[in-house]
Amino acid sequence: MRLAVFTPLDPVRSGISAYSAELLPRLARTHEVDIFVEDEVWRAWTRRATGRDPIGTRWAPVPARFDPERLNTGHFEQSEPSEPGQDGNERTGRGESDPAGSILRAHDFLPRHASHPYDLVIYQLGNATCHDYMWPYLVRHAGLVILHDGQLHHARARALLRQGREADYRAEFAYCHPDVDPRVADAVVYGAQGGLYYHWPLIDVPLRTARLVAVHNPRLADDLRERHPAIPIDTIRMGVGDPLPAGAGETPVAHDAVTHDGATRPVTFAAFGLITHEKRVPHILRALKTVPGAHVRLVGQTAAHYDVMADAKAAGVADRVTIVGYVSDEALTREMLACDVCLCLRWPTSHETSASWLRCLAAGKPTIVNDLKHLVDVPTLDPRTWTVLQARTDAAAATRPTPPNDAVAVSIDVLDEDHSLRLAMRRLANDAPRRVQLGRAARAWWQAHHTLDAMAADYERVIADAVRRPAPDPASLGLPPHLTADHTDLARRLLDEMGVAPGLFAPHT
Repeated sequence: MRLAVFTPLDPVRSGISAYSAELLPRLARTHEVDIFVEDEVWRAWTRRATGRDPIGTRWAPVPARFDPERLNTGHFEQSEPSEPGQDGNERTGRGESDPAGSILRAHDFLPRHASHPYDLVIYQLGNATCHDYMWPYLVRHAGLVILHDGQLHHARARALLRQGREADYRAEFAYCHPDVDPRVADAVVYGAQGGLYYHWPLIDVPLRTARLVAVHNPRLADDLRERHPAIPIDTIRMGVGDPLPAGAGETPVAHDAVTHDGATRPVTFAAFGLITHEKRVPHILRALKTVPGAHVRLVGQTAAHYDVMADAKAAGVADRVTIVGYVSDEALTREMLACDVCLCLRWPTSHETSASWLRCLAAGKPTIVNDLKHLVDVPTLDPRTWTVLQARTDAAAATRPTPPNDAVAVSIDVLDEDHSLRLAMRRLANDAPRRVQLGRAARAWWQAHHTLDAMAADYERVIADAVRRPAPDPASLGLPPHLTADHTDLARRLLDEMGVAPGLFAPHT
């Protein structure tokens, strides 16, 4: 099939960029794939392909091709949604070794689709500003929406409000949440943002205009089906590549805090991603104070609104904290393999599936996560008792008791966060056998559920289903006018005043 894929892509700093870099070559093995990106990404890839800057030109002199080997040659800044107020030639017969497709500007989708329609459009949609450019297309050209977050409020509100489109934001809020007092939207317009976003997800527009919606977690899928029973929603397992070097076998890279010369070394904890409160960094620093000798490495970009070193100094651990900064994918893998324990915490949550956590599992690392609803089917240890959390009636593990040695991670109750995190970090810092057990179970969980082959198989199934489904009629959905308007009103008025071509915009017959 011919697929059009809208996705952020390197050099945008986005987890979904990295996700697409692993997915697209798999799709290209069985489909013809064209990739539609925002202008700056297109220019970057065209410069790589031609050595020339395409600014001011519509077509690149040589079409840029997606090539995973050319990733991470420089990145654009990309705000995270959690920050307050933000947060081309046709090809056939592609072989497995071919690039995954042409890199095209989103503006070029309409003429190409009109002249040679795609079988399916796929939108990789998440709660970040790098997805803003997709919205005009997903409303008018129904496709398969891969929803990476359970709410899009941060990004959508930012996109509309920074353009001064307060009325459009209010209209979308009312459309998505008709039973909510409209003064909530007023509060967002006037600056009361941040935490409000998590209560009202603002996702109805892409859900209702899609042929099919897919998410990466069955619990999130169940929640969406309950709220939107008429919308077809499926689940695709998220897959990540194997970070272990070739020939490493299936044994995880485990450290026992002893160097080759027999000397002890500090146990190292590492956290990955944008360094913010939402990654529970303040809690990590306070817990670190109770773990003598341990170090924390923060691998990610710092955020302007959070002074992490001020918190580290206040906790008395500044000398045991290293801010690594944003790194390439290769360096990120090295950081994961070198640390002893990975801290993959997130609260509040948009019910996203964390690719960085899955990479830590694939690396065979013990991990500490928050005990969240969408993770209840993953067997985890409660650090207060060091038994498997399987008393929850909504967890699959409740009917299949799991031995502690098969637990995949340690999970922290958000209502007992500081206490539980201290217990978890102290125990894992001093218990090398426990770290090894968790690491082995983590890698086994990745192999069973989150490989790239598993994700690719799910994509094939969901793509086939989406192609068979009819596209919703936007006119029947009662969408806010700004989403369906053709924006020719001004041109019509000017032409009418001049008496020029009054039928220019008349429908074709």
